[in-house]
Amino acid sequence: MFAAIGIFALLGYLIGSVNFAVLVAKKHGVDILKEGSGNPGATNVKRVLGKGPGNLVFALDALKGFVGAGLPHLLLRVGETPAASDIHFTICVAGFVGTLLGHCFSCFLKFKGGKGVASTIGGLLVLLPVPILIGAAIWGIVFVLSRFVSLASIALGVSLPLSCWLLPLFTSLTFGQPEFWFAAAIAAFNVWTHRSNIGRLLAGTENRFVKQA
Repeated sequence: MFAAIGIFALLGYLIGSVNFAVLVAKKHGVDILKEGSGNPGATNVKRVLGKGPGNLVFALDALKGFVGAGLPHLLLRVGETPAASDIHFTICVAGFVGTLLGHCFSCFLKFKGGKGVASTIGGLLVLLPVPILIGAAIWGIVFVLSRFVSLASIALGVSLPLSCWLLPLFTSLTFGQPEFWFAAAIAAFNVWTHRSNIGRLLAGTENRFVKQA
């Protein structure tokens, strides 16, 4: 088990370290690290280069998270006992966490990177599909109402443990303690990576996303 956790965490980190924002922007003759906010993520690419490149980066970053969390599903056999399912979930989480850390602290960018929102969504489509779909809907609502990408992303993260807690009360879905605490950890990490945005939101200096003509 521990060997599998280490292997998939390392594979995930290497996958996550490939920064598509830098690669896509470079194709357009732009160093995204020196433009806009300087953040190598989909939002900054969209702000600097437009909707097409920004959406492409978002999709590729989401794919990284999906692959990082999904590789154990493809490469490992799962037993039918609850203990085996918990072990399998843990290994998938290791792959996902490795991918997220690679995206945020890329070994190819001197341990700099994006905020990990798109990669989080991709990974959680494997690990917590219903909560992340609810979170994506919340993201859309908050973004449309506020035009703050950061605020929408924070709301998405916070919604994950809330969904794991509330859904069993109103539906037939069930989530164990590993799923709940994993969702809570993702929410905390999401808030931490957006700490500078939170400061700007409180100060009233955060950039709103403005539609391009």
